[in-house]
Amino acid sequence: MLLSEPAGLLFCLILVFAVGPGSTKDVKALCSTCARIVENFSKGFERTANKNFGGGNTAWEERKLSKYETSEIRLMEIVEGLCDSSSFECNHMVEEHEEHFETWWFKRKTKHPDLHKWFCIETIKVCCPKGMFGPDCNSCVGGAERPCHGNGRCDGDGTRGGNGKCSCDSGYEGEFCLDCSERYFSEERNDTFSLCKECHPSCTKCSGATAEDCEECREGWEEDQEGTCIDINECSNDPSPCKDEEYCLNTDGSYTCNVCDRRCSGCKGQGPGNCLACSEGYKDEEGTCTGTFRSPAEVLKCLSVCSVPGSGDDNVSLLFPLFPFLVDVNECELPDAVCTDEHQECVNTKGSYRCRCASGFQEQDGVCVQQPQPEESQEGPASDAEDSETASRVTEHDDL
Repeated sequence: MLLSEPAGLLFCLILVFAVGPGSTKDVKALCSTCARIVENFSKGFERTANKNFGGGNTAWEERKLSKYETSEIRLMEIVEGLCDSSSFECNHMVEEHEEHFETWWFKRKTKHPDLHKWFCIETIKVCCPKGMFGPDCNSCVGGAERPCHGNGRCDGDGTRGGNGKCSCDSGYEGEFCLDCSERYFSEERNDTFSLCKECHPSCTKCSGATAEDCEECREGWEEDQEGTCIDINECSNDPSPCKDEEYCLNTDGSYTCNVCDRRCSGCKGQGPGNCLACSEGYKDEEGTCTGTFRSPAEVLKCLSVCSVPGSGDDNVSLLFPLFPFLVDVNECELPDAVCTDEHQECVNTKGSYRCRCASGFQEQDGVCVQQPQPEESQEGPASDAEDSETASRVTEHDDL
């Protein structure tokens, strides 16, 4: 009989609920939950080891109520601490199997002291013994005593889940974890045991632990005339594998590019003594690039003076050797004129500018006035020395 579409959907839902939620549970997680419960039970057992009924007359209570050590009261105190309140899986398992704890506590504890084995493996059957897996607790590859021959992990080991396949440890491969992986060699091997050791760093394949035992060299290494894998010095290549402002440092099987010292314009190694040329603001002194450096006190003094506009000192220029990354701005080429008084001209300085009277003018009472033309005489024109005695007005500006 064929079911209609709605009826078929209803049938599927009924089937799902009939099978129950247990079929969709992660069986590995169930074993983990059970193991955690047993661990907390042991902690609770130790925590209550030195307790009693606490009623004031312990001897009478133990005669009438039995000993606290084996009492139901102690059991309940232990069971109440098995799970965190937020752990649904734990609380559900304890609630579902609470009677089993009572059975073990009063009837099985002496004969079956291993609670994990009795409860998790034999009674509610969510775990397997170590070295076994799956619903029927089959032995892992290599046997329960040495799963994966001691060189890996068995999928589902100790649980009712998994497929028993091996995940091999580093250096091992194959279904049984007996084969050596790349860059490892076999030092000892039989049908049930394998010991793999790592090759020399220069080898991809090898028969022993040294560079002479390489059967194939790794990238960054090459074979010499004796058949030994030796490092390739990439830094000796021309051109260098690094950028202009970097230097190459060779390493085993590779290399690194490192930034040159800021005092260098190109370099061949670390520090100012390995510069190919000195950066702007530094000079070569006996093979080392150095700059005009001052003490911290001198720097602070310079900064305080230079930051005061109209100080009249040209201390701004001192900042340039101190800080080579500073760039001078030519104020005389700005769109808006900076020297605005009549007959003035602009003179750029490092870090600032000056306003002075133009040629043919001289300062008088704060303004630039035209110099009188000298009368021609037999003595000839006025001497240059006489002109130099007339000082032009110079206005200094600081513009950090």
